[in-house]
Amino acid sequence: MAKLLEGKPLAEKIKEGLKRQVAALKVKPVLASIMVGENAGAAAYVKSQSKAAEGLGIEYRLQNLPQDTTEAALIDFIRKLNADKSVNGIIIQMPLPAAIDYKKISAYISPEKDIEGMHPQNIGKLLFGKAKLIPCTAAAVMELINATGIDLYGKETVIVGHSEIVGKPLALLLLDKFATVTVCHIGTSKAGKLEEHVRRAELLIVAVGKAGLIKGDWVKEGAVVIDVGINRLADKIVGDVEFEGAEKRAAYITPVPGGVGPLTVTMLMRNLVEAAEAQQ
Repeated sequence: MAKLLEGKPLAEKIKEGLKRQVAALKVKPVLASIMVGENAGAAAYVKSQSKAAEGLGIEYRLQNLPQDTTEAALIDFIRKLNADKSVNGIIIQMPLPAAIDYKKISAYISPEKDIEGMHPQNIGKLLFGKAKLIPCTAAAVMELINATGIDLYGKETVIVGHSEIVGKPLALLLLDKFATVTVCHIGTSKAGKLEEHVRRAELLIVAVGKAGLIKGDWVKEGAVVIDVGINRLADKIVGDVEFEGAEKRAAYITPVPGGVGPLTVTMLMRNLVEAAEAQQ
């Protein structure tokens, strides 16, 4: 039976260190959060960010812009925050209105204030193993992996999902640790080869957003399973991996909810503190 990899205890431990770092700063760090329009999901995420910031002694400034804000107006607003020396970090809440391209907008955030780690310059540093500001979900996954104590050198690793915020940055982070990395995606599935790859994974990371995509009996005996997926089914939330079957075969597995999620906001705050230290 697998040992549960829970995110909350890890998050609490990291927060203790962050509190000491914040206390040592010359000025209280400031996080500017931009939300365009109203969205229930974004509002809930903002609430959790604000609570986490308050607990660490970080000032959280929510900038709520109208739904009809244009791309040009948002870029101008970001430029003002870039120029504001009191602001240490900037985050843009998703989703944005259809007329605004997030990939385009994110490139206007100063790389030094890009606490989501998504600016092209920060992604470039990730490629060379020099990144300080790492995409938050990918960073959370790495913390969970580190908590197992496994040696990543040569480890047969399979990532299912190749998004810009999870799969791709994770592949780079794991390659930097000399893991043997395979990235699967919809093309792998359509070719009928997903099961084949999953079955040989000593470290399996799944971030797709499709409930039960990975069958429990596909999981290799003794594997480490990190399930990033969050799917709402009727009255419960489940991951991308069939938990009951996988739990019987894996050595470690993340619960959903309670695994990667609790760590993600903490990683955002860690990036903010990292940015503030570099700026001050």
